[in-house]
Amino acid sequence: LTPRQYFSLSLTVPVFPAALWPAAAVEVHTSREVDALNGTNLRLKCTFSSSIPISQLLSVTWNFQPEDLSSHEQVFYYLKEPYKPSAGRFKERVTWDGNIERNDASIVLWNLQPTDNGTFTCQVKNPPDFVGTIGEVRLRVVQKVRLSEIHILAVAIGSACVLMIVVVTVVVICRYHRKKAQEKRSEVADTEL
Repeated sequence: LTPRQYFSLSLTVPVFPAALWPAAAVEVHTSREVDALNGTNLRLKCTFSSSIPISQLLSVTWNFQPEDLSSHEQVFYYLKEPYKPSAGRFKERVTWDGNIERNDASIVLWNLQPTDNGTFTCQVKNPPDFVGTIGEVRLRVVQKVRLSEIHILAVAIGSACVLMIVVVTVVVICRYHRKKAQEKRSEVADTEL
């Protein structure tokens, strides 16, 4: 097509405002990074929203990409009902913990291992909403849980509270013994008179 033919063709094609065509998209929300202790269980949270009501053909796919960037591995699949993996590293180690009616597509990983370090993706398709965001969670399995600023603050506040209780208890006990000692001295002075 020459520029003139293209321009004349574009004038004959009807153009509809974008507002008349609803955007079909599924938005998926997950945590970006999660640290978990080796040997523990972890709930990988995944929630979603869709521009249309939930379809009977809604599907959820969880995949895993190891840190070494080797091939993807399917972790879990949901279509009308949960389907556990029949092979691979997550066989017998993953369960469905979601509720589609509440827009929840979460799973639980059991007995975390260092080989589980990597990126988990949660993809939701709600026909005709096929296009949308994919939730990604980077998992780090650690031997010891790092103390975050919130943990440090909680320990500091807890320690301060315990210290205050100890100080108040000591003051009350000292006052009680001092009062008892004064009463004894008063009794002795009264008996001497």
